[in-house]
Amino acid sequence: MQGSPEHQRSDRLWLIAGTGEGPVLAEALLARAWRLRLSVVGEAAARAYRPDPGLQLAVGAIGEGEGLTPQQGVERELAAADRAGDPFAWVVDASHPFATGISAALAAVCGRRRQPLLRLGRPVDPLEQAVLLDDLGHLEGCTTRGERLLLAIGARHLPLAVRHSPGAVHHARLLPDAAALRIAMAAGLAPGRVACLRPGGEGRIEAALCRRWRIDAVLCRQSGGATEALWRRICRDQSLELRLLRRPPEPAGVRVLPLAELLAHVGSSERA
Repeated sequence: MQGSPEHQRSDRLWLIAGTGEGPVLAEALLARAWRLRLSVVGEAAARAYRPDPGLQLAVGAIGEGEGLTPQQGVERELAAADRAGDPFAWVVDASHPFATGISAALAAVCGRRRQPLLRLGRPVDPLEQAVLLDDLGHLEGCTTRGERLLLAIGARHLPLAVRHSPGAVHHARLLPDAAALRIAMAAGLAPGRVACLRPGGEGRIEAALCRRWRIDAVLCRQSGGATEALWRRICRDQSLELRLLRRPPEPAGVRVLPLAELLAHVGSSERA
């Protein structure tokens, strides 16, 4: 997507990211002399990024604080940058593959405004030793009564996952967030079967939890990132069944590139 000459001369880039590939991508872009506006959903994600003079951090879902839709929030952000005479040469969507709302909003608004947009592509690993589910409703066909099922799909999806696996003994691994814990309790999970922790430590805590809880199967999302790789390794090492919630399709009309190709495509700010 080609932007205006004003965009092409800018040394500024808007990165929408999380805690997976986001910190690595931000460091690489800063090293290439880009000035970054970085949007993350919450304070927990913000702590994954090292402070830098070239990094401007925006915390919170885009448009949420002002009661705007995601599209309205993206429109406001781009318009404000243009009015200030400091537009974005690129918008880089490195949000989670399951964050479909913001990706669709970025695709729609950037396309309409002719704002150059790239999407970070994540690998799709082979499905060996994994069961792929189109949606959470398909849990009913593969869950057995008394099965000890670990849900690693994010708090928002817990109630539906529990509803569609009524015979299982549910456990959950969540981020350390009060709202997530409240959702888990409301979904009926016992306090002793919920672990709130940040990713890290090469999965040692997650692996220990699976052994302690005598887990039979793990459900996670087909994210293509470090979290999926972690659960693949644990399930392989402990002979657990891995169930993957199928990744949604990418927004139409957006160029999707893996990390190395994306960095090569945007280059350095001196060439913008």
